[in-house]
Amino acid sequence: QVQLVESGGGLVRAGGSLRLSCAASGRTFTTYAMGWFRQAPGKEREFVAAISASGGITYYADSVKGRFTISRDNAKNTVYLQMNSLKPEDTAVYSCAAGPGGTNWYAYDYWGQGTQVTVSS
Repeated sequence: QVQLVESGGGLVRAGGSLRLSCAASGRTFTTYAMGWFRQAPGKEREFVAAISASGGITYYADSVKGRFTISRDNAKNTVYLQMNSLKPEDTAVYSCAAGPGGTNWYAYDYWGQGTQVTVSS
């Protein structure tokens, strides 16, 4: 199994930046694709970004493309989400997940507890 712990959330002004981290435990971390999802109050969980097990393939939701970058360091068992040019509509709880990849949250196997990102205008 894989245990995931997110960190790096906080309060920023529109146009600012944050970097989220997701630290994983377990020797099988490198075999999983990783995804970032977010959920705002009253809304369903939304795909943000994903990265393949090797780190060679990434893809993004249209709403964050060009602003967010997902990366991973398998030697550190960590995946990152660099968020630039933040907008108020990015406000949500951000969670990382491990699994087969893709944009569907229900396909992932393991989840972190989430970290709050709040963007003020």
